Amino acid sequence: MSSHPSAADSSTSTAAILLVLALGTFILGLSEFSMMPMLPLITETFSTTPAQSGYAISAYALGVVVGAPILMLTTANIRKRKALLIFITMMFIANGLSALATSLQQLVIFRFLSGLPHGAYFGAAILLAAEIAPSGKRASFMSKVFMGLTVATIVGVPVVTLIGQNFSWRYCLAGAAALALLALFLVYKVVPNKENLQPSNIINEMGVLKNKLVWSVLAIIIIGFGGVFCIYTYIADTILVVTHTPAYTISIAMIMFGIGCTLGNYVLGKAADHSPLYTTGFTLICAIIFAALYVSASEHIWLMYPVVFFIGCSVGLGTVIQAMLMDISPDGHAMIGALVQCAFNVANAIGPWVGGLVIANGALPNKTGYVAAVLFTGGFIMWLISALQISKQKSTAASY
Repeated sequence: MSSHPSAADSSTSTAAILLVLALGTFILGLSEFSMMPMLPLITETFSTTPAQSGYAISAYALGVVVGAPILMLTTANIRKRKALLIFITMMFIANGLSALATSLQQLVIFRFLSGLPHGAYFGAAILLAAEIAPSGKRASFMSKVFMGLTVATIVGVPVVTLIGQNFSWRYCLAGAAALALLALFLVYKVVPNKENLQPSNIINEMGVLKNKLVWSVLAIIIIGFGGVFCIYTYIADTILVVTHTPAYTISIAMIMFGIGCTLGNYVLGKAADHSPLYTTGFTLICAIIFAALYVSASEHIWLMYPVVFFIGCSVGLGTVIQAMLMDISPDGHAMIGALVQCAFNVANAIGPWVGGLVIANGALPNKTGYVAAVLFTGGFIMWLISALQISKQKSTAASY
């Protein structure tokens, strides 16, 4: 009998690895996105204003921006399984502490700590998925890891929203900590403890920062994805203030957004295997249209649901843009993974902040749709600039 594993065994093993990696991104999605519908409950618990409670969201985003490059660089030459175990342990401790916070100040600090491993885990997990992907399937394999976050928006966030509304927001964060323990065990058992395919070189990793094209592509995320978070953060307020439907419809809207994220992630990941550049441009145009439609659609819950669904689809651009960056820069993929997560969380800070400014000046929450359309348009402009640079580089290369 042959000692070599069959193709079916190899496929099963690969599927198991991707599933376990996706569990980690599910926890991260739950940790990050569940706070947004929980803000009114946190405000009530600590007797603060909504703006003050919003610091808990900004602190998480800041933690990602700080932690992603530092942890990715310091663990770049550590075996992937060991690095993932370190990041998941940090997720467990920080979420557990957040659930036990006795003041808003403590919660903000613990949320910052929760954000530290976010980008590093994403970066390491997606790079591992890219390593095990067959030729021509890198983007779709990366999207399967990202799928955990999108499923969190379908299942996790709506469920914890209901739990928070009926019990306490603390159970949500405690649940994330418990899932981190499970992920810790599964990563240890399922992910192979093998040497990295390509040892990381700190000079190559830092060299990515000199690439102007990398920065223009990242700006697509920083500006454009601010539109996603601008709308998503204030969906609950829009439903309560503008749509005037029962509180349970908030969870339904979150589910619609999450289904859009998951379907968009799958479809866009498949499309990106052929052309990540054109997939990005087309999706941004659609996002601009649906963001503008959100303003009027939010007056009727049955119109709001499909619009929120299509806005959620744009989140699938996450792995598409990462695949584009990996094509642009053959080296420094660890740094790219960190930068992508930094960019997303800068967008996560910009979107709610800009939307909050508009609301603070007297606009109804649904007007964030217009703000989001402007942000998506900014992302599309950066896409045009990036596309022109890529075309110019290809023309230059072809002339030699």
